[in-house]
Amino acid sequence: MSGHVLPEWIDINDHMNVAYYLLAFDQAVDALWSRFGLTEEYVRTHNSSTIAVESHVTWQREIVEGAPYVVTSQVLAFDDKRIHQFQRMYHAEEGFLAATCEWMNLHFDTSIRRVAPWPDKIRARIAEFADNQGKDPWPAEAGQRMQVRQPLFSVKPDAS
Repeated sequence: MSGHVLPEWIDINDHMNVAYYLLAFDQAVDALWSRFGLTEEYVRTHNSSTIAVESHVTWQREIVEGAPYVVTSQVLAFDDKRIHQFQRMYHAEEGFLAATCEWMNLHFDTSIRRVAPWPDKIRARIAEFADNQGKDPWPAEAGQRMQVRQPLFSVKPDAS
């Protein structure tokens, strides 16, 4: 998925605001879901969708108004109900990594409001994508947690 940083996405620091990175990543999720057959029509006709249960964004380098960007997606893991995927946003002309986003999504039955197994056809498309995505290694940014390594203050009792 690709796009350009819109004027309304710019914040007081004259670069793309954090909220719009997540919007661009979410739009790229929708594009990935379409590849798997998880379209708006699928949601309407199958009473099924996905829900995000966790995400983690890292900002690597700022991008500014009008900058072209491209978002790539990598499936890290999936099972009968979940998918763990990772995205990278690059400046489309200069090639630098601007941000990353890691997601955990669940397949969701909207009629009973519960997590449900992927239909066989969708799960097969996820598997095909994963098999054909190349040999990208596990991203360094994936699975990380936020922390102040040597805090001056922490609510965590064992932090020093």
